[in-house]
Amino acid sequence: MVGFKVGQKVVYPNHGIGTIEQIEQKQIGTDSLPFYTLRLAATNSLVLVPVANATEVGLRTPISSGECEMLLKNLSDDFSSPANDWKDRFKDFSEKMRTGDIFEVADVLKNLTFLSHVKPLSFREQRMLERARYLVISELAAVCRQPECNIGPRVEQALSRACTKHERRPARARAAGAAAGH
Repeated sequence: MVGFKVGQKVVYPNHGIGTIEQIEQKQIGTDSLPFYTLRLAATNSLVLVPVANATEVGLRTPISSGECEMLLKNLSDDFSSPANDWKDRFKDFSEKMRTGDIFEVADVLKNLTFLSHVKPLSFREQRMLERARYLVISELAAVCRQPECNIGPRVEQALSRACTKHERRPARARAAGAAAGH
């Protein structure tokens, strides 16, 4: 089991970066259980996470600085097209967001960014897009020790490269299909 220390930065799935402020015992029924008190950077609010459930809820250390470049590169790569049915798509994306894995979140960000250029997103998808963007930018900013205003444009550039790659791929396939008389 991963043990976190007071003062350590951690990532709480769907909420982003937080700092462990304290580890305290709380009386739950007849048991006294240790809890992490986590201050979320986004809202400055406190969250209690039972130490025993930390792995289960997906509490993790932020990516390494080496993984920052990997994540930015990943954001600029092409991606597989999401499900056409928004319900299936939303289910897939929700599962990826829940994993807390920033690379999965980045995949959701790419897909929703691309979709948002093609058509207006539903309210729920728009909210998820904003959440994914926040999670990616805030983690990169924290790890690269740069302000979010520096990271945001780099993320946008990477996303526009991914969208361009994605747009080009089906266009070639369509052109080939048309040439073949389909």
